[in-house]
Amino acid sequence: MAQYKISPGQQVVVVWDSHSSTEALQSLVKDLQAAVGAEGHVSVENLNQLLQSSHKESRFDTVLSGLVPGSLTAHSAQVLAEIARVVKPGGRVLLKEVVTAAAAAGDNSRLKAITKLPTALTLSGLVEVKELQKEPLTAEQTRAIQEELGSQCKELFFVEIEGKKPNFEVGSSSQLKLSFVKKAVPPEKRSVDPTAAKLWTLSANDTNDEDSDLLDSDELLDSEDLKKPDPASLKAPSCKESGKRKACKNCTCGLAEELEKEKNNLLPKSACGNCYLGDAFRCASCPYAGMPAFKPGEKILLNENNLHDA
Repeated sequence: MAQYKISPGQQVVVVWDSHSSTEALQSLVKDLQAAVGAEGHVSVENLNQLLQSSHKESRFDTVLSGLVPGSLTAHSAQVLAEIARVVKPGGRVLLKEVVTAAAAAGDNSRLKAITKLPTALTLSGLVEVKELQKEPLTAEQTRAIQEELGSQCKELFFVEIEGKKPNFEVGSSSQLKLSFVKKAVPPEKRSVDPTAAKLWTLSANDTNDEDSDLLDSDELLDSEDLKKPDPASLKAPSCKESGKRKACKNCTCGLAEELEKEKNNLLPKSACGNCYLGDAFRCASCPYAGMPAFKPGEKILLNENNLHDA
């Protein structure tokens, strides 16, 4: 059983069809039992009854289908899916199937084109699918296929193909270890253009060169630039010289203080000295009439109406 890569202790299932003889099936099973030994086990399943079987999921290490001499097997998509279900993760599937040379127009048989068989195994869930062997059918086998499946194609082949189940169960999940921490990227050093660096570099040879025309900064100044300026010309004009009776925002000439004193002198003076006590103590012509009491010396602003009334 070296051709099927059967090892001692493996669980193997043989799928056969009605075209294979009983003697050929028994001979193959006997050879497989000798290969797996006492610790292994060989099961036999008919192709038409495989979908109704009660095999547990991921039970077999190897599945052999259509390999019994005399078999004329055509695996449907449902059968391929069932085979992928019962094989263990990492297990092997070895099939032998009748295929056509090319997909014939109007051919409604169950036979696949030779180029479609690897795709069918891949869609069933198998990986590492590869063709091992191809051989044409005999005239008698071709007639049997044409009668049973109603195929009109005359160019038929036996193709032996192998696939493996992935090392995980269908529907299994695993936590991904993701790291979202951003690694600090060191700043890239900006490359210096050699031409630009050479342009701004002054070597000793350049300074000692007699042909170098260097300018003296003192020669750029004329006699007017060397005169000392008049302090009066440097003084900023005052608010009074601007011609407007209004202090600047940052007044330094004293106009702001002068205007403030004049404003304070315009405030009315109390004749009785009781204006701050409130209306009960004020005269009839008091400019503070109607205003709340206030503290002595507190600055009170009066509107123009009150001043005129006073």
